[in-house]
Amino acid sequence: MAIIMKNKYLIGFGIAVLGLLVFRFFFIPAHTKQFKPVGETIICFGDSLTYGTGAAQGMDYPAQLAGMIGLPVINAGVPGDTTARALARIDDVMAKKPRIVLLTLGGNDLKNRVPKDTAFSNLKTIVETIQATGALVVIGGIEIPFYGRGFGKGYQDLAVETGAILVPNVFEEIMGHRDLMSDPIHPNDKGYMIMARRFHDAIKPYL
Repeated sequence: MAIIMKNKYLIGFGIAVLGLLVFRFFFIPAHTKQFKPVGETIICFGDSLTYGTGAAQGMDYPAQLAGMIGLPVINAGVPGDTTARALARIDDVMAKKPRIVLLTLGGNDLKNRVPKDTAFSNLKTIVETIQATGALVVIGGIEIPFYGRGFGKGYQDLAVETGAILVPNVFEEIMGHRDLMSDPIHPNDKGYMIMARRFHDAIKPYL
């Protein structure tokens, strides 16, 4: 009987390990850090795309994301924020004991002609500061044709270097579509819903 119970235990343990490996292989990028994040809150940290410029009340992407996952989501977006200004207020985010942090930063650096190396150095510091607490970081990348100055590739490199999850282009199939935009650079309610879905897909395995 003891041998049978031991065998059942070993089989069950083996199945559990196999399940974890399958989950890790198929659903989590190989470079991802903190695929079992620790912390208490989900925070959207960024600029006007996080704040919800152009959205009706309660239709910014963090609010729509909260509705999708059934959990509170903190909106820590400040219109006009550059990576430097966001870095200067990183302690406000850390004080909220983040478990998952979704970033939309870099667009104002791009617009203001901040050197790419400076912007991504700031972003790397932000990402690694958050990760040091055990929180998961999801980066919302930006890819703007003919004007991107290599920022799109920069987000990809940053994700690999830091082990963060990347949503490659939060503007994909939104920018340029008048029915999804409130102005040339900010989505409307429908556009923010698409952003929220993309971030939802990114964090779903970790909820």
